Amino acid sequence: MSRNRIILVTAGIMLSLFLASMESTVVATAMPTIVGQLGGLEHFSWVFSAYMLASTTTVPLYGKMSDLYGRRNIFIIAMALFLIGSVLCGWANSMTQLILARALQGVGAGGIMPLAFILIGEMFSLEQRAKMQGFFSGVWGVSSIVGPLLGGFFVDQLSWRWIFYVNLFPGLLAGAFVAFAWRDQIQSREKPSVDYAGAGVLMIGVVTLLLGLMDFGTSTSWILITTSIAFFIVLIWVESRATDPILPLALFRDRLFSTANAHGALTGWALFGGISFIPLFVQSVLGTSATQAGITITPLLLGWVGASIIGTRIMLRVGYRRLGLIGTAALVVGSFFMARAGADSSQISLLIFVAMMGVGMGLSIPPFFIAVQSSVERRYLGTATSTLQFSRSMGGTLGVSVMGAALSARLASNLSASNLDPSLVAGLLDPLPGSQIVINEGVRIALADAISLVFVVAFIAAALGLVSAFFAPRNELTGNIPSTTETNPSPVSAD
Repeated sequence: MSRNRIILVTAGIMLSLFLASMESTVVATAMPTIVGQLGGLEHFSWVFSAYMLASTTTVPLYGKMSDLYGRRNIFIIAMALFLIGSVLCGWANSMTQLILARALQGVGAGGIMPLAFILIGEMFSLEQRAKMQGFFSGVWGVSSIVGPLLGGFFVDQLSWRWIFYVNLFPGLLAGAFVAFAWRDQIQSREKPSVDYAGAGVLMIGVVTLLLGLMDFGTSTSWILITTSIAFFIVLIWVESRATDPILPLALFRDRLFSTANAHGALTGWALFGGISFIPLFVQSVLGTSATQAGITITPLLLGWVGASIIGTRIMLRVGYRRLGLIGTAALVVGSFFMARAGADSSQISLLIFVAMMGVGMGLSIPPFFIAVQSSVERRYLGTATSTLQFSRSMGGTLGVSVMGAALSARLASNLSASNLDPSLVAGLLDPLPGSQIVINEGVRIALADAISLVFVVAFIAAALGLVSAFFAPRNELTGNIPSTTETNPSPVSAD
């Protein structure tokens, strides 16, 4: 492609990456107000879970469909679904409508991120990608700052609906840039197979599991959990026979790959739960504005970006395993202090705790990611990379759902024990101007205790993530991706 076309496509990619990375943070800061106006605190976590579930389970399909139908066409479809979902989210008048619209938005988001990196891989050589990495990391860093602040500004000054409408202009611009400038390369006549059966069984299994966890303890929940286990057994059978499976079972026989996926799922559980519930705690329990709630999670995201940049520079000297253990330990310490937060905690202390969690993720995630990419055979590189991303996102999805169920159960129990009207919670989440003085202090304490339980769950997940990191093999990285050879048929060459 010409230089001008490359510039336009790169601009479109950076805009789309900005949207995809900003979406979760901008929504988190607005959720207390949304729940206060629409009701349905018991469904709080599903606003995140529906988006993450849809985007996670569709990632593997988008890459293969782009091989079949062209990168340009699939990217435009993904962006269109994302923007339509954004508009429907802004129009939502109930939590049910919002959750369904978020699911549609997630289906679109599931294609934006992987297709952006596929386009990057086709446009730039390895050396060029290394030089461009600073720009793409900068996009992530800027979105980490802008997302929470923008969400808080819209909620305080305009309406929470604008956190979704704001996606329209940059999304349309990104889609137009890619549609106008990108030219698909001639594909091989040998078309890859798409594991639709595996993707379908996986999605049904995860959805039934999440539904069962939402009302855990009831007879219906046990039926749903049992059903999900049955679907996962079927998934193993389907994937063992698939030509190009969504979940590569052969890779899981390697200790490094299995450890990296377990670590990603557990730390994703701890971190994404924190991002989802920290703004709720700050805004409703500490009584801050949505903007201040957004500021609280900014150190977490900045710590992640900064630590990942530093960590990748020192990894070869320190060792991926040692760096991963240090980072996960930092995440555990930050999660521990968050679990001890209460109604009398200061916002300054929370800033320190969440920054520590972000630094922990920034130091622990890249070493395992790079270690797997450095040890897996080249023909499995894409599959291994997407599976690692899938495990972290799925851990976050399950974590948010379980923590949301724990929040609802503990809050209902606290309100019942204190003989408090559950409707008072809405006034705490979205108070009318001047009404703060009449808010029942008992409701604030009840909600603080319920959210503290959520942070305890996050701490347990982080601690288990640290335990999993100790199982990582001690081999050193060579920096070379092994090629496929007849004498080494196993998917992963290091153990």
